[in-house]
Amino acid sequence: MLTSLFLSLQKLVPDFNLFRYITFRTALAGITALLLTLIIGPAFIRGLRRFQVGQPIRTDGPATHLAKQGTPTMGGLLIITATIVPTLLWGDLGNAYVLLTMATMIAFGGIGFLDDFMKVRRKHSLGLIARSKLLFQFLLGGLFAFVVLLLAADGDFSLQMYFPILKKWAPYLGWFYAPWIMFIMVSSTNAVNLADGLDGLAIGLTLISAAALTALTYIAGHAVFSNYLYIARVPLAAELTVFGGALVGACLGFLWFNSHPAQVYMGDVGALSLGGTMAAVAILIKQEFLIFTVGGVFILEALSVLLQVSYFKATKGKRVFRMAPLHHHFELLGWPEEKVVVRFWIAGIIFAFFSLATLKLR
Repeated sequence: MLTSLFLSLQKLVPDFNLFRYITFRTALAGITALLLTLIIGPAFIRGLRRFQVGQPIRTDGPATHLAKQGTPTMGGLLIITATIVPTLLWGDLGNAYVLLTMATMIAFGGIGFLDDFMKVRRKHSLGLIARSKLLFQFLLGGLFAFVVLLLAADGDFSLQMYFPILKKWAPYLGWFYAPWIMFIMVSSTNAVNLADGLDGLAIGLTLISAAALTALTYIAGHAVFSNYLYIARVPLAAELTVFGGALVGACLGFLWFNSHPAQVYMGDVGALSLGGTMAAVAILIKQEFLIFTVGGVFILEALSVLLQVSYFKATKGKRVFRMAPLHHHFELLGWPEEKVVVRFWIAGIIFAFFSLATLKLR
């Protein structure tokens, strides 16, 4: 929006040529998102309190969490707004990848909003039943896959699957790419959702993952860097870097309010939108396998739940962890909440660095 305006005026003001550069607009998007979150955040939180949009707490969770009852939730609406608005201002709205990713963020946020609304209205920690939530996620994942296949038909997306480290083997999947896309999107949304249980945990891990994905997006869209590192060149992905910058800024701003003790929680509207968005970016830049390492802590959180439930059913009542997801296990071992969060962030940073390091191993 503003980019088109400034570029149209570059003959009058030559310095406006800066707006042609992806890196410059990515920085602007990140700064705009951060400032927008910090400026409107307090009023947004007051509004949630006024309408009594409080977080219901699970009665079977750690006892220390009962004090968090009533803390404003649905803060994901702030994250979505702070990501979309800077992208509209500084991004190229003619880019199909940018439009698709923004639509994905809003759509998955819609599922989360419905879930949060039902929780708040019922004053209970259960919203949508699990089957309904999964159904909606698979439907949106299928719709995303359909759009991607349409992009492929126009030559704007490759249906080859690229693997980390391997630089020559890239099998063509064709229509079989669709179920793979759906699996990635549903897995990512639920993994982020399961990690959203401690003050600052999920948003901090998302900030780390989003920063790594933004770097990968820039590399995938850059002709020289992608060729040097032997990764798939995705020309349309370059503009997606601006969206990534906005997402990083929005996460950083939200962390200001979500750090312990949290003034607001992201809710499912935040967790599902962030999980779906990161999956969408990874798929579009042909780095969907790296979503498992970029978001390594999210994956461990999800696996801890699957392992706990499976073992509990198989042994008729025995447990692997004191409580799942994994962060609750460490809480019950006696770790303070802040220590769990910071140590999980450290693990997230290690996973992110490892993901970036695989680029050089090709």
